[in-house]
Amino acid sequence: MTGYASVQHSPLPTDGEAPASTGPTARLGLEIRSVNSRFLDLSFRLPEELRQLEPGLRELITRQIKRGKVEVRASQDAGDGAALQAPNHQALQKIASLQEKIQDWLPGARALSVADVLRMTAGSSSQAAPDEAAWMQLAAQAVDALREARAREGARLTEMLQGHITQLRSLADLAVPLVPQLVEQQRQRFLERWKDAMALADGSHLPEAAQDRALTEATAFAIRIDVAEELTRLRSHLDELSRLLTQGGDIGKRLDFLIQELHREANTLGSKSAVLEMTRISVDMKVLIEQMREQVQNIE
Repeated sequence: MTGYASVQHSPLPTDGEAPASTGPTARLGLEIRSVNSRFLDLSFRLPEELRQLEPGLRELITRQIKRGKVEVRASQDAGDGAALQAPNHQALQKIASLQEKIQDWLPGARALSVADVLRMTAGSSSQAAPDEAAWMQLAAQAVDALREARAREGARLTEMLQGHITQLRSLADLAVPLVPQLVEQQRQRFLERWKDAMALADGSHLPEAAQDRALTEATAFAIRIDVAEELTRLRSHLDELSRLLTQGGDIGKRLDFLIQELHREANTLGSKSAVLEMTRISVDMKVLIEQMREQVQNIE
């Protein structure tokens, strides 16, 4: 299902007070969006300094989201004051040592300027290890918000699917009286054919044998077009679908299976069709079932 969530955490004061001395000192931002997909496809767009968070974020998300193409984006802004921080002594010593070695080999090389040193040390000062606990807390908030958004869409999908179930029940009810009518019509046709055969008979064939042949053909036709079992199974699948949608929870895979079974029964109705009305019912059923299939594949 589709959904979107965006959460931020900023410890920077908004009322002129000094920032707290504990906890994360950077502005953290996390964005999660998902679109429809039959399986879970999780991707991350993280800056290099946050790559180490990916396993924890992946574990947190996969525990609560089972389907969808999910994209996670994270950002960390140290704020304007980060650029003014003095480089650490170890970094300066290393730069000075490297400069001496290079100038020994290349006496004509110019010395590093203050700006050069600041650029070289800016990366190391901003690459501080992220506060994993703060990030996990932020991710939990984002996942909860995403699940709420997906739940709202799920409620809309459930309403639509229940409407399709009602329509399928109505089509099944229309199909029920067609079979006895067709069997009776065909029986009358066979009897008429038998009477015509008797009228043309020259006495060389026994009437009983001709009548038995007609009744056998009528019985075979009735068996061939009987869809009572298919309609019974179709109603059973619809009942289970409705029950699962009302129950909620992790039902996506079971809904997939039931949709496949519904399609199987609708196909059988069409293959056994002996009248245009039954064919129309089968086609209408398959259209509704296909619409349901597209939506069911998005439901967890």
